[in-house]
Amino acid sequence: MSATNSQPRRPHSGNRRDESARLAVLHAADDLLVEHGFGALTVEAIARRAGVAKQTIYRWWPSKVEILLDTLIQDSDERLPVPTGKPTAESIRDYLRGFARFLTRDPAGTVLLVLIAEAQHDPATARSFHARYLGPRRDLEREMIARAIDAGEVAPRLGPDAAMDALLGPIVYRALTAEDISEDLVDTLAEDLLGPRAN
Repeated sequence: MSATNSQPRRPHSGNRRDESARLAVLHAADDLLVEHGFGALTVEAIARRAGVAKQTIYRWWPSKVEILLDTLIQDSDERLPVPTGKPTAESIRDYLRGFARFLTRDPAGTVLLVLIAEAQHDPATARSFHARYLGPRRDLEREMIARAIDAGEVAPRLGPDAAMDALLGPIVYRALTAEDISEDLVDTLAEDLLGPRAN
């Protein structure tokens, strides 16, 4: 790592991030958020926990929100990927169950809930959150539902976007209010909102 940092080309590509330092920053931000909450989370504290200089963080990220977004994107991609295989009602239900577990048991779920809350009163956070996380993920979720409809696996009464809102909304609300999210609730949502249209 020190050899990499001493490469003469490094000053010409200041955006290049040492991967171990980048991961240390992301993990530190994640851990500190869970331990102390968003209000007490500072770049200085993240730098101390990660063992990097504060200037290094500011060179890579303009704010703690952007650090948290990188954490959320990476953890979501790894632990809550949107299914891209053959769509079935069961694979969508499993995705919803995973989403409920992600919000309630995974530290990255806490990051998601905090960013949802912060976006309500900070327009800059809202814009970045939508552009970097919600928009791209919603595109994948919409495609998942649309492919399942085209394959005849589900027949929601709502369009793909509204169906995802109706499916995810109650799960997010219960997580935000620290209520239990049972598999029965998730399964009922999936059955009621994705089931075939009554004739």
